Amino acid sequence: MTKPFSQSCENNKHPILEILSSAFEKQKHVLEIGSGSGQHAVYFSKNLPFLTWQTSDLLINHKGINHWIDTYPTSNIRRPLTIDLAKKKSLEENVDAIFSANTLHIISWPLVQNFFNIVKEHLLPNGVLCIYGPFNYKGKYTSESNANFDLWLKARDKRSGIRDFEAVCQLASKVGLSLIGDVEMPANNRILIFKKTD
Repeated sequence: MTKPFSQSCENNKHPILEILSSAFEKQKHVLEIGSGSGQHAVYFSKNLPFLTWQTSDLLINHKGINHWIDTYPTSNIRRPLTIDLAKKKSLEENVDAIFSANTLHIISWPLVQNFFNIVKEHLLPNGVLCIYGPFNYKGKYTSESNANFDLWLKARDKRSGIRDFEAVCQLASKVGLSLIGDVEMPANNRILIFKKTD
């Protein structure tokens, strides 16, 4: 099969790496929720060799992720786990870091809530969560392109859409996370950095 390819992953991997290099500098084991094509995983695992990088996604995406891992193998990357946010399933191990890119605006709000329940259950105390993607602030878009993107998302699936920063932070607070960073990224995206306080 041809490896799946995301141009946005290719465009944003360098600036995201800069942030993760700092945010995860004291961490050892990261779970990526929603590895998608697998491009981020192979790039970040190569450039963050001190981390064990655990991929995950729906089963349908595993073949593509494994194709990227086979093409660019590193000793610190792990084959994908099956994580379906619509089904409650505990993982076998806990981690001290979780990363997710371009997921919260794709999934429904109940699944966003389930995402944070997974974080609550499997992120160790003092663990770090990094979420990359677009966010609204005080109910307003940060750019015209984000407004257009939101219309496209909702036309594709009315349950999806760019999430409000404040609502996401409220969910995070409920599961024991404190916001420690909100970093502006290229193309009207952000990285939200949370730390687990209990």
